[in-house]
Amino acid sequence: MMLFEKMLPAPGNGGFRMEGYWVWCGSVIKGEDNRFHMFASRWPKELPMHPGWLVASEIVRAVSDTPEGPYQFVEVVLPARGAEYWDGRSTHNPQILRHQDTYILYYMGSTHPFQDVTADEQLDLNDPRTIVARSNKRIGIATTDRLEGPWKRLDDPILQPRPSKFDNFFTSNPAPCIHDDGSVLLVYKSRTYKPRPYPAFLHSFEMSFGVARADHYLGSYTALSDESIFPTDTFNLEDPFIYQVPGGYEMIAKDMTGNISGEYHGGMIARSKDGVKWETLQGQKSYTRVIKWEDGTERRMGSLERPFILFQDQKPTHMFFATADGPGEFTKAENTWNMVVPLR
Repeated sequence: MMLFEKMLPAPGNGGFRMEGYWVWCGSVIKGEDNRFHMFASRWPKELPMHPGWLVASEIVRAVSDTPEGPYQFVEVVLPARGAEYWDGRSTHNPQILRHQDTYILYYMGSTHPFQDVTADEQLDLNDPRTIVARSNKRIGIATTDRLEGPWKRLDDPILQPRPSKFDNFFTSNPAPCIHDDGSVLLVYKSRTYKPRPYPAFLHSFEMSFGVARADHYLGSYTALSDESIFPTDTFNLEDPFIYQVPGGYEMIAKDMTGNISGEYHGGMIARSKDGVKWETLQGQKSYTRVIKWEDGTERRMGSLERPFILFQDQKPTHMFFATADGPGEFTKAENTWNMVVPLR
């Protein structure tokens, strides 16, 4: 049975919301306290949802007694720490994993050398702060032996852009899989640099996925693909999430055009034996933007992104998504939150 066919009605009061904040990017793990800990991104609603995250996002932790929630805010995990740090202005895209006695938090960080954005300023994609912050997006990790911290951040990103390759602009959206021996397969998102000015449609096109490996989660990480693992002339994908299956790996991701899954902004699925060469399942969905709720209603969400699957006893039990109300597109959303869908 495909993941899409396992989606059960979503609890209306589940997931994680915060008054006064845009909330995004939920990743969940069951702690030693038998509670469920969500690592999420948030940034003030005084800033636009997009591109406010580029300059003001921070990773927080929220807790619930059940996977469905609702999750209650506990603390800021990775706050801003100064423009001189590679992740000093923004932390985003969290994904939490555990290997033996260590919790590993993968995330995207960025910085810029300008003044902080204030609520009375107009922030858009042409602002120098967002231009520089976008080009400075990098992937890093933080580690701890307790979910309550303290967390130790690395001084440098684990994966840099490569000037002569497809991923020469930035690295973001980490999708890690840690094996029993501590080695890592990491799928990530990138773009190829385009001189400005460029056509407006390129703002949301030509996103690429790369793959890297490391013998240990602390690094070093080596990018393995000289080209995007999916051709960008036919595929346009966002938000990968990978996991092991017998004989290899599976990936789900947001299908920006719908030409793989059959649904615009729905979820596609791909498989790989070695984690490097991937094959999409044409016409197969991993999830849909049309959500059935426990009260019997059905709604097409304005946005449904950053898919994350919670595995318990090696079985997928819940899917988490960053979601938004409104008719679609970030600029038309009034509220965002992380929602959860139980799986059959």
